[in-house]
Amino acid sequence: MRRKPDLLWVLVIVFGLGVVTTGYTQSYLDKSSEREVDASYP
Repeated sequence: MRRKPDLLWVLVIVFGLGVVTTGYTQSYLDKSSEREVDASYP
């Protein structure tokens, strides 16, 4: 019975890291795409 809560916490942590990583990546890609648009229009 001890392993099920541990597995649940591992899944929660992995899912949380995935959400944080996705949000960070999207914001980084949005910033880099804005820079490309600004650079193409001097």
